Amino acid sequence: QVQLVESGGGLVQAGGSLRLSCAASVRSFSSKAMGWFRRAPGKEREFVAAIHWSGGYTNYADSVKGRFTISRDDAKNTVYLQMNNLKPEDTAVYFCATAFGWAVVADGYAYWGQGTQVTVSS
Repeated sequence: QVQLVESGGGLVQAGGSLRLSCAASVRSFSSKAMGWFRRAPGKEREFVAAIHWSGGYTNYADSVKGRFTISRDDAKNTVYLQMNNLKPEDTAVYFCATAFGWAVVADGYAYWGQGTQVTVSS
C-alpha cells in the first residue's frame, strides 16, 4: 500500500522559510520522480516542483524559481521542499506525489499525500 505523509507546514511571516518533508512508503522509491503541488483557497491545484528519480534534474514553477528547492534522500524515502523568502501568495495546502514517469502536471502523478498547510502572513 502506497502512503505519502507530508509534514513541516505551519504559519510563517513573509520573508521567512519552511522546509516541507514527504515520507513515502512506496516500492522502488529511488526509481520514481516526485513532485510537489499546492492548492490555494479558491484556486486550482498547481504544480510547484518536481525532481527526477536520479535526483539530477529538477523543474520549478516560475512563481517559485529561485526561492524553493526540491531535493530527495533515497536512503530515507523522503522528498523535501525548502521554501525561502515566502510570500503571502504562497499560502496553500502543499501536496507531494509520486509520478508515473516524468511529469510536471497533476495527471502524471499516481499517488498523493493528504497535504500540509502553509500560511504566510504579511
